[in-house]
Amino acid sequence: MADNEQKAMQLMAEAEKKLSSSKSFLGSLFGGSSKVEEAVDCYLRAANLFKMAKKWAQAGQAFCNAAQLHLKAGMRHDAATNFVDASNCYKKCDPNEAVSCLLKAIEIYTDMGRFTVAAKQHQNIAELYETECVDIARAMQHYEQAADYFRGEESTSSANKCMLKLAQYAAQLEHYDKAIQIYEQIAKSSLDNSLLKYSAKEYMFRAALCHLCVDILNAQHALDKYTSLYPAFADTREYKLVKELIEHLEEQNVDAFTEAVKTYDSISRLDQWYTTILVRIKKQINDNPDLR
Repeated sequence: MADNEQKAMQLMAEAEKKLSSSKSFLGSLFGGSSKVEEAVDCYLRAANLFKMAKKWAQAGQAFCNAAQLHLKAGMRHDAATNFVDASNCYKKCDPNEAVSCLLKAIEIYTDMGRFTVAAKQHQNIAELYETECVDIARAMQHYEQAADYFRGEESTSSANKCMLKLAQYAAQLEHYDKAIQIYEQIAKSSLDNSLLKYSAKEYMFRAALCHLCVDILNAQHALDKYTSLYPAFADTREYKLVKELIEHLEEQNVDAFTEAVKTYDSISRLDQWYTTILVRIKKQINDNPDLR
C-alpha cells in the first residue's frame, strides 16, 4: 500500500514538472500540448494508485487536476468524467467535496445538452445529502432538479422515482400540500398505464394520509375523488383503513384508531414513513378534544 502511495506521489511530481516545462518558452515551441497530455496521464495513473492505497482525498485531488487540464484543452466530456471519478473518491472521506465535484460535472453535462447524465448526478447529490451530509432540504432540491431533467428527456419512470422521494420528504417536513400534489399526480399517471395501475393505490393511500394530517373533511373528499378516478380503490385494505381512521378520529377513539392500524400492519407491514405520519394523525385526537 505504501509502495503505491509513493509511486503516486512521484507521478504527481512528474505531472507538475511536465506542466512547468510546457509553460516555458522553449517548451511551448517544442510540443507544449503533448507535455500537458503526459501530465494528464500522470495525474490519472497517480489517482488510481492512490485509490489502491485507499488514500481517497489524494486520489480525488489527482482526478480534479486531470479534469482541470482536460477543461483547458477543451475536452469537456473527459473533464466531466474525471470530476465524477473524483467525487466517487471524495464520497469515502469528504462528502461535501464529493458534492462540489458532481456540481462541476453537472455544469459541463448541461452545457453539452447531456441532461439525462446531469439528472443522474443530481440524484447522486440528493443521495449524499440524504445519507452523508444529512441536509434534507438540499436533498429535496436536487431530487426536484433531477426529476425536471428526466422529464425533459421523456424518462418518466426515473422522474417519478425522484418525485416520490421529494413527496416522502415533503410530508416528513410537514409540507403536506406539496406531498399530496405529487402523490395525486403520479397516481393519475399510473392509472393511464396498465402495468402501473396497481401501484396507484399506494400513492392514493399516501396522499389520503397526508390529507388526514391537515383536515378530516379534506381526506373524505379526497377518498371520494380517488374512487371516482379508480373505482377498484374502494375495495382495497388501504381505502378501508383510511375510512376507519376517519371514523375513529371523529369519535375521538384512540384505542380503536390504534387497533385499526395494528390490524393493517399485521398483514401489510408499515414502514417508518407511514408510522411517522400515523402517529401525527393519532396525536390530533389528544390535541383536538373535538374534531367535528
